[in-house]
Amino acid sequence: MTTKTILLIGTYDTKEPEMRFIEEAIKAQGAHVLTMDVSVLGDPSEPTDISKHDVARAGGMSIDEVIAQGDENKAFRVMSAGAAKTVAQAYADGRFDGMLATGGTMGTDLALDCAQALPMGVPKYIVSTVSFSPLIPPRRLAPDIQMILWAGGLYGMNSICQSSLMQAAGAVVGAAKAAITSDRSKPLVGMTSLGSSCLRYMKTLKPALEERGFEVAVFHSTGMGGMAFEKLAGEGTFACVMDFCMQEFGNLMAGSVVSSGEDRVTNAGRVGTPQLVAPGALDLLDFAGWQDIPDQYADRPFHEHNRLIKSAVFNGDERRAWIRELANRLEAATGPVHFFLPVQGVEAWDKEGEEAHDPQALADMVEEAQKVMPGRVSMTEVNAHINDAEFCDSVLAQFDKWVTEGVIVK
Repeated sequence: MTTKTILLIGTYDTKEPEMRFIEEAIKAQGAHVLTMDVSVLGDPSEPTDISKHDVARAGGMSIDEVIAQGDENKAFRVMSAGAAKTVAQAYADGRFDGMLATGGTMGTDLALDCAQALPMGVPKYIVSTVSFSPLIPPRRLAPDIQMILWAGGLYGMNSICQSSLMQAAGAVVGAAKAAITSDRSKPLVGMTSLGSSCLRYMKTLKPALEERGFEVAVFHSTGMGGMAFEKLAGEGTFACVMDFCMQEFGNLMAGSVVSSGEDRVTNAGRVGTPQLVAPGALDLLDFAGWQDIPDQYADRPFHEHNRLIKSAVFNGDERRAWIRELANRLEAATGPVHFFLPVQGVEAWDKEGEEAHDPQALADMVEEAQKVMPGRVSMTEVNAHINDAEFCDSVLAQFDKWVTEGVIVK
């Protein structure tokens, strides 16, 4: 096994003892260190491998110009942009295998951008005084990021903060040693779903696709799962996507905290990946378990899944609006798109006798899709529920057609 190198990011003007402590901890784990200073005002006692001058230039300014802004927030915005570019380029150049950054709110803000700049699968750790804080919105998090609280680390070294730093050093080195390169010998299909009971098509589709020589990755669409799906889709990872769970998309439209970001249902289309799409779970509006249900949703059908998540149901007008925006996003795709419309229901609780069933709202959504999808994308209307065998049969028929035509490359 080759010796791994860890990129260490921090403000070496104010945190040099801590940064040097982490350097030694990483080296003690048998790894090399690539140091990167993102300070603005001061200088370390010894040069780092990537200096603050390098970072500022990548952000479009000299360090003197950064300082001349006279505002800490503005200065760190420039340094954050430069740091993210520098990190992306250094990784592309093969200079490191994992990232470890430290910070309070300023350093964490910058570190989050650096983590977002790296591909999925690259170990990325942040030691932060605000780890797991509600100050950090989900959209700022790289899908596979790891954070460790910098307990007692606001000012100066002590045994408590040293414990956090040692754990972080061991974690990132261990992750870099354990990380594997994805096996690309089989084409990969990216699929979204919501658990395996609410939406069950993956139980049929995954083995069927594997029999056809494809690998299948199923993403749990409850926020971070969709972020990972979109990140990989934007990197061109998938031979095809089966984006059949729109729960995060509806949440985004309604402003729910259970969201995967503004770019949901855009990245596969942006890079031209073939898309098979359905409105699975587009009827559900999710709330975190700790939230009270707002009064405007109090009279809606309701499903409490567990202590972490609960759902109200969108009405017909809302579903019509979500379908129109979904059509807009699909129409913007640069690759082929096929939309499946299961007219008898879009998730397990959307059936007669179930707690989330609203037949009129379902009919409104179906009618809107029938009106706005044709002419924008090709569509198959499936006279079945999304969890019925007929839905999977329709999907596989279209998939096989695209494989035969060379749209999906095997």
